[in-house]
Amino acid sequence: MTSTASFWLVKSEPNTYAFADLQRDGRTVWDGVRNNVAALHLKAMKRGDQVLFYHSQIGLEVVGIAAVTREAFLDPSDTAGRFVAVELETVRALPRPVSLAEMKAAPALAEMAMLRLSRLSVSPVRPAEWSKILAMAGDAGG
Repeated sequence: MTSTASFWLVKSEPNTYAFADLQRDGRTVWDGVRNNVAALHLKAMKRGDQVLFYHSQIGLEVVGIAAVTREAFLDPSDTAGRFVAVELETVRALPRPVSLAEMKAAPALAEMAMLRLSRLSVSPVRPAEWSKILAMAGDAGG
């Protein structure tokens, strides 16, 4: 990861595609994003950017880390050709999941995009927020 890398958070319902599925597959095309703001975030992702993987609907917790391996390309699931996808690969599971309740209770995360704009499936994470979540998970970074 370079010093110019950005950090992101993606959400997936674990009964649709869980972090365990990404671990099994090694990498995946992150497609199906139809919200315009979330799609802009996908377009901003660069190869090597780090991504928190959040289980939505069931679990409500950050469970792992992925990395962008392919920057925005036309989403193969979008027949209209309007939206993009990226490719993600698994990096590692977090030693301990970080729940939504824990994140909401942490003052350092009060301005986190995911907490302010909870409906977005893709959102940016500031470096200090990234560090805080990894610390909460007991992840020493590798």
